Amino acid sequence: MIGFIGGSGIYDLEGLESVGEKRVSTPFGDPSDAIITGTIGGREVGFLPRHARGHRILPSEINHRANIYAFKSLGVEQIVSISAVGSLREDMRPRDIVLPDQYFDRTKKSAEHTFFGHGIVAHVSFADPGCPCLRDVMKPVIEGAVEAADRDVRLFVGGTYVNMEGPAFSTRAESNAYRQLGFDIIGMTSMPEAKLCREAEICYQAMAMVTDYDCWHETEEAVTVSTVLEHLRANTSLAQSIVAGFAAAVPEKADCACQRSLDGALFTDPEAMPEERKQALMPIIGRYIG
Repeated sequence: MIGFIGGSGIYDLEGLESVGEKRVSTPFGDPSDAIITGTIGGREVGFLPRHARGHRILPSEINHRANIYAFKSLGVEQIVSISAVGSLREDMRPRDIVLPDQYFDRTKKSAEHTFFGHGIVAHVSFADPGCPCLRDVMKPVIEGAVEAADRDVRLFVGGTYVNMEGPAFSTRAESNAYRQLGFDIIGMTSMPEAKLCREAEICYQAMAMVTDYDCWHETEEAVTVSTVLEHLRANTSLAQSIVAGFAAAVPEKADCACQRSLDGALFTDPEAMPEERKQALMPIIGRYIG
């Protein structure tokens, strides 16, 4: 199964057949919403709106652990997330698309962005957070969708996503500091997903849809909800066609380093792991502890 996470403005998938819903309970609480399941082009997919249908959950309220655990328990091996971001570069314009390969963490909830702790210790490599295999598949799919839609949309492969917590947008001082540090885009949701997917051995790649210039740009208005929504609506149909194309193009079986990220990362002797915690994490660590 391929997983898709929808951000602001993306609350369902068009063209989904054999539609159903799965409500998954996890040791970390409830996911944002039921996972909508079905097929696109004969491929089984699962879709989760991270802010819930109706957009009821703040970025800082999202239960990322429950969301990723739910996908893992359903057998998802690859996840593409769609999110709205602000641009920190002149050449990354509203309605352009970025496939970030790096993150800078400005959140305050790192303890909630790991499955481990409470008696089980693991340290995964996170030097390259995005999945290069997914980016390689997504690039031609996005280019084809943009050409078919005859849109003036640029695709940027690679870039650094700075993850702030929100819910307020940046101050001008913050926005200009991020630019001086060489960051490319800013958002509120993707980094925790990437980190948890790495721990869960799920390939993960964000598709960031630029909606604004944050608040650094001297000749553009500072970001507002109305600005974000205007560009989101314009990009929704394009995002839907990209999802359909990706579902058809992605290999049925993932085969990259993301799928083995816990190899050598578990520090705790299985005999020393608290039994309740060990059972809770079996979908994630089961193949390493026999």
